[in-house]
Amino acid sequence: MLTVERPADMKALVGKELGVSEWVTIDQAMIDKFAEATGDHQWIHVDVARAKTEMPGGKTIAHGFLTLSLVAGLGGQTHDITKRSRGINYGSNKVRFTAPVPVGSRVRLRQKLLKVEDIAGGVRLYYESQMEIEGSDKPALVAETIALAYD
Repeated sequence: MLTVERPADMKALVGKELGVSEWVTIDQAMIDKFAEATGDHQWIHVDVARAKTEMPGGKTIAHGFLTLSLVAGLGGQTHDITKRSRGINYGSNKVRFTAPVPVGSRVRLRQKLLKVEDIAGGVRLYYESQMEIEGSDKPALVAETIALAYD
């Protein structure tokens, strides 16, 4: 894992790949919990029996927003700022769900630092975030994600 001391130290890493997270298995329990939390119970995500006959590959697929929601936690595995008081998710730009994530798949986050801007008390960090699917040439997600890191 790439480590820097202070938020401003991230400026030296602009244009560089920060790292890759560990693999995470997307199981049906995770998909069902996300459906419950969000109210998105579309059958392609939660109806295992129907998916067996109607979905390509015969499996349910993860919600795109479930995949996006993993970026925050997995980002903590790509790099660390040891002397920051707090970090805040600021938003996303250009989010694209480029491939479905069938239940049972393993995904991981790959991040590159695109830009760093000074803000009062810290920095705004812009990342190229890609959620890779094990065994696939096409990522599940490509997004520009933004975070704030404070001294």
